[in-house]
Amino acid sequence: MTRATGIDSPQPSGEASQDAERISTGKSTGKADRHFVTALSRGLEVLACYRDGVWLLGNQEISERCALPKSTVSRLTYTLTKLGYLHYVKEFGKYRLGTAALALGSAALGRFEVRDLARPLMQELADATGTLVALGTRQRLSMVYVEVCKSNAVLALNLDVGMRLPLATSAIGRGYLSVCSEAERIDLLDQIRELDHAAWPTLKAGIEKSLAICRELGVCGSFGDWQSDVNGIAMGFRPGNGLPPMSINAGAPAFKVSREYLLNDVRPKLMAVVRRIEEGLGQTRG
Repeated sequence: MTRATGIDSPQPSGEASQDAERISTGKSTGKADRHFVTALSRGLEVLACYRDGVWLLGNQEISERCALPKSTVSRLTYTLTKLGYLHYVKEFGKYRLGTAALALGSAALGRFEVRDLARPLMQELADATGTLVALGTRQRLSMVYVEVCKSNAVLALNLDVGMRLPLATSAIGRGYLSVCSEAERIDLLDQIRELDHAAWPTLKAGIEKSLAICRELGVCGSFGDWQSDVNGIAMGFRPGNGLPPMSINAGAPAFKVSREYLLNDVRPKLMAVVRRIEEGLGQTRG
């Protein structure tokens, strides 16, 4: 995916490597966790490399993405292949996800019954506003799309289910931060600060500004914060039924949708969609 085509983007490779290194060493905000199983973390990190349209990876590529020695990665891919989570493709000398990993993904998505309720409402919103509308939830310091609906006006956008987006700068990530618990939000902000102290003042100011907009207008925004040529708004909500907080965004390239259009015209429609989803799930907004 190129920077010019998305509403929100996956983490840059440098951030992803830093995140992987922090997770693989069992660190959270600089503190060691004796309950953290490093070997398990590293195996899961290998599986997490298969995202954003990537389906084939070799040990060297996985090593770079996970910030792990190639010898360690070789043992991990061997073990994951034996267990069916990876499959070795001889003609390419690389690995793809195996049936065990695909079964896990299908089972996880199947638990998001909110998708079935949200999908027609999201498509209606996308068509009515000329935007891309996505439903997502958090994975570490990223948001993962679990449903995507596009209007004809944004069919060229290269976004789909499974895309990862930065929690700090995307509208959908800020929507999540607006509804998660205060303790979780503090911990997440601490982790974001630890990843990049130099960028933290700018990131913090953008998050605080967006949360202030949310308190006033009911939605969070990202207007050139993630990309100078992309605008988006989002609203977080709690689906209940054992599911984590989620967020729905609506956005498009800035030349198609202005900040004013999103806040004045799209915002009430987005809020109405979230209310209908909450009502359908038997949730009430406090």
